Amino acid sequence: MNFSNEQLERYSRHIILKEVGAKGQQKILNSKVLIVGTGGLGAPAAMYLAAAGVGTIGLVDYDKVDLSNLQRQIIHRTKDIGKDKVISGKETINEMNPDVNVITYHEWISSKNIIDIINDKDYDFIIDGTDNFPAKFLINDACVLIKKPFSHAGIIRFEGQTMTYVPGEGPCYRCVFQDPPPKDAVPTCRQAGVLGVMGGIIGTIQATEALKYILGVGELLTGYLLTFDALKMEFRKIKISKRKSCQVCGIHPSIKELIDYEQPQCDLKEDHK
Repeated sequence: MNFSNEQLERYSRHIILKEVGAKGQQKILNSKVLIVGTGGLGAPAAMYLAAAGVGTIGLVDYDKVDLSNLQRQIIHRTKDIGKDKVISGKETINEMNPDVNVITYHEWISSKNIIDIINDKDYDFIIDGTDNFPAKFLINDACVLIKKPFSHAGIIRFEGQTMTYVPGEGPCYRCVFQDPPPKDAVPTCRQAGVLGVMGGIIGTIQATEALKYILGVGELLTGYLLTFDALKMEFRKIKISKRKSCQVCGIHPSIKELIDYEQPQCDLKEDHK
C-alpha cells in the first residue's frame, strides 16, 4: 500500500482496526459513492464519508443554500447562503480532506438523467438523501434496474428510518412501500418540521452502511427497516421480506422503465392546543 505519511496519520484509527487495516483503507480510497441530495441526510453522510477517505463522492442537488437549511444541513455555512448546494458541499469536503475527488451534478434527478449520473463514474454505492417520495421511488427503481446497492432514509419531526438494498440479497424500497402516497397524504419536513439532529443520526447510519458495504464487513440493513424515535430514544429493527409481486424486483416485474411521479403537495393542519 502506497500511503503518504499524511495519509498514514489521517487514517491511522482506521488502519489499526483489524476489520479495516491498510487493505481496507485502500478500498475506501478507491471507492466511489453517489449522494443524491445534500440536505439534512446527505450533508452528514457526505462529511463522514469524506473524512473516511472515500476517493470519489458525487453530489446531486439542484437547490441553493438558504438560511432555513443551516439548522440541520451541516455541510453548509452562513457564508454559503445563496450558493449552489453542490458547490458549497464540494468546498467543505475539499477543505476537510484533499484526498477526495468531488463530482457535482447541479440538476434535478429524473427518469432522463439518473442512470447516466449513476453510470458517470460507475458509483459503487448510492445514498438517497432526498426529501420527497417521487425521488425515493426513482432512486430505488433505477438502482434495482441497473443492479446498484443503495441506502434509503427518511426523517420527519422526531422520527427517522433507513434500510439498505443490495441486488439479489433482499427487498427493495417498493417491496415495503409499494407506490408513492396520494396527494396530501404525507407532509414534508418543510411543512411538518424536523429536529435538526435527526439528519445527523440517520445520515451517519447511511454513511456507515456505505463503508461496511465497501469493506465487506459486518451485517447490512438488508432485509430490515431500522426506525428511530428521538422522543422515546428508541431504535427498532423491523424484519422485512422481499415481495414476490413487487413491481420492480418481483418474479414478474411490471416496471421496466423509470417513472417520474408528480411531487405531492400537502397543507399540514395540526391543532397544537
